[in-house]
Amino acid sequence: MKKNNITLALAAASTLVISANAAAAGFQLAEYSATGLGRAFAGEAAMADNASAQFRNPAMLSYLTGTQVSTGAIYVDPNIDVKGNLNIGMDIPTEANDIAKSAVIPNFYLSHQINDQVFVGLALSTNYGMETELGGEFLATQYGNQAKVHSVEINPNLAYKINEQFSVGAGVRYVMGEGHFGANTPTDMPTQQGVIPKGTDLKYMEGDDTAWGWQLGAAWQINDDNRIGFNYRSAVDLKLEGEASGVVFDMTAAMSGKQVAKKYSGSMELTLPATAELASFHQLTDKVAVHASFNWTDWSSFDKLEADIDALGKQHIKDENWKDNYRFAVGSTYQLNQAVVLRTGVAYDTSAVDDANRTQTIPETDRLWLSLGAGYQVTKDFNLDAGFTYIFAKDASMTESEAALPGQFTGETTGNVWLLGVQASYRF
Repeated sequence: MKKNNITLALAAASTLVISANAAAAGFQLAEYSATGLGRAFAGEAAMADNASAQFRNPAMLSYLTGTQVSTGAIYVDPNIDVKGNLNIGMDIPTEANDIAKSAVIPNFYLSHQINDQVFVGLALSTNYGMETELGGEFLATQYGNQAKVHSVEINPNLAYKINEQFSVGAGVRYVMGEGHFGANTPTDMPTQQGVIPKGTDLKYMEGDDTAWGWQLGAAWQINDDNRIGFNYRSAVDLKLEGEASGVVFDMTAAMSGKQVAKKYSGSMELTLPATAELASFHQLTDKVAVHASFNWTDWSSFDKLEADIDALGKQHIKDENWKDNYRFAVGSTYQLNQAVVLRTGVAYDTSAVDDANRTQTIPETDRLWLSLGAGYQVTKDFNLDAGFTYIFAKDASMTESEAALPGQFTGETTGNVWLLGVQASYRF
């Protein structure tokens, strides 16, 4: 199995849960371009600043003349803490600080105008990922101590301009993912078979897969100053195949009369949920434009996880009971002069999980985005963009327990995220 930084993860003590410290809801990433970052990704399905527009709506390719290239990266720095009490007959305070790993999210986009009506493009980016790791001093690592999630997407697109008002677009998505999960003993744990030393893996799992998806988009140019865009991205079904190891699997094998092994081959089905966006763009004056987005993600499809271990059969992992997530964003663009454009935006992400289902390795909660950005036209055909966002994550409670393990952890997650991105775009 490949062990690299492209990962999809399993996460919770005897559960397979995805790590979710991404800047958007669940384990979703919104950070596809620094251009959009500067306006909190408001109006994306109706915007066509550069070739990156196709990732949020392939129909917007019809607004890009000639051949264009856009590339950049966004640095994401989440600052997430978990603290609370582990109850094992008495409450023992414990905490883990800065559990979410920072990351650089790169992107590359290419668009080409074939004629007045047909446009093609290629997008290389990602919209799922992040990593958590709770340190060795945290006293509830039996419910999960490390998890990582990431995917890479190759996305060719095609757009057709029906007339001056309407355009449509479509694309296929080739998604590559890989992941790992770990849960270990926070202290020496006595059992009937003896003492399990601190730091021993209870469960460790890793897997990878590739799968196909698709997207459809449309744009309606109401008049010269007003535009509406819509995009739908399909669900992507992954079957993460890899290896499992740890004391829990060994005990399960021994109790069922199976051979106890250091590694157990297996898989887990995981669906990356479908998403949709409705966006608008409005040019109010020669210098001022406003834009808005409403986003939906089908997180209610993430209701439970089940592993299929070759030697042990189907293993029920956990009932997740997530709910659909919604995102609301508004932004504005101000053309300061011929060379400089200023951007700003605000957005609100609703949590994809209720308090009763939140876990320490997936501290998912409501988020408020505040964004600033700017673009500079270096030459007629060369543009540079930068964006900055600060995200306030709402304090949220959580409870962790497992029937096969002693105790219960009750606590809360607190934190924030900041993002900084740059983008370079060139038109041939």
